[in-house]
Amino acid sequence: MTSEAFVRDLQRGKEIEGNIVNALKARFPAATLIDGKFKEYDAFIPELSRKLEIKMDEVSLRTGRILIELEMFGKPSGLLSTTADDWVIYTGKQYLWIKPIKIFECILLNNLKTETIVGNGDSNPKTVCFIQNDLFKKYCHTVQEVLRIGEVYGN
Repeated sequence: MTSEAFVRDLQRGKEIEGNIVNALKARFPAATLIDGKFKEYDAFIPELSRKLEIKMDEVSLRTGRILIELEMFGKPSGLLSTTADDWVIYTGKQYLWIKPIKIFECILLNNLKTETIVGNGDSNPKTVCFIQNDLFKKYCHTVQEVLRIGEVYGN
């Protein structure tokens, strides 16, 4: 991936984070995006005392697989470092809402293997697990074509 493509993907990810946090703020005005390299979660909703991890995996539309990061630089990352109560993964068409424990359950109960890859825009390898989109959705508590915060955090 070229540095231009990496910057474009990074900007797209920030746009998705902003869209989700703005939708949260409409219902929960104190909702906050955690800026910077804070690996435990991306947004906090004080009104609910809930932490949210926001991911974008638009490549999953082409590959048919969701990428779940587990380790980078020899240290836990992604799923293994999160303290989020919920994750939302935007695929480019759907918002997939899932609890981290359900991702673990999906990986373990389906005996999914890890892989070591060098991701686009990365120079170091990371350990990941790929989960087929349809299998992943079975573990999600909410799958949405249109972002509706009330469906996830009460009407």
